[in-house]
Amino acid sequence: MKIKIVCVGKLKEKYLKDAIDEYTKRLSRFCTVQIIELSDEKIPDNPSLAEEEKVLELEGEKILKNISPSDYVFSLCVEGKALTSEEFAQKLSDIALSGKSTICFVIGGSLGLSKGVKARSDFRLSFSKMTFPHQLMRVFLTEQIYRAFKINANEKYHK
Repeated sequence: MKIKIVCVGKLKEKYLKDAIDEYTKRLSRFCTVQIIELSDEKIPDNPSLAEEEKVLELEGEKILKNISPSDYVFSLCVEGKALTSEEFAQKLSDIALSGKSTICFVIGGSLGLSKGVKARSDFRLSFSKMTFPHQLMRVFLTEQIYRAFKINANEKYHK
């Protein structure tokens, strides 16, 4: 199985990169992980709604170019459905059993995701009703993917 994480914005903080590298290394025994970082669009100070929509559309176009038609796509968005770690693990297992070989997770930029990206998604996933920095979401996501694989392998993992 292949896990693809498409995200807007570059990680600059070493401690976040280190955390993601650690979970990616741990995941290597279960799957291959590909992280695709896309450049974020510049947002003017105090942008209008039209300017925000334009940024979302431009970022959305870049995201969609990195999603294959056969990918199962999770979009991470606050209005998505929240799952427990066990439910998330079951969802990944079900997707794998359905014959999908690539699961793609999409993390938007500071404004979120475009309507087009959300429409392409197979599942809208929420980690919380709170808003988190998109860079930090990569750490949360890679940890939860690792946890899901451990759950599905019936292996112990700290709680």
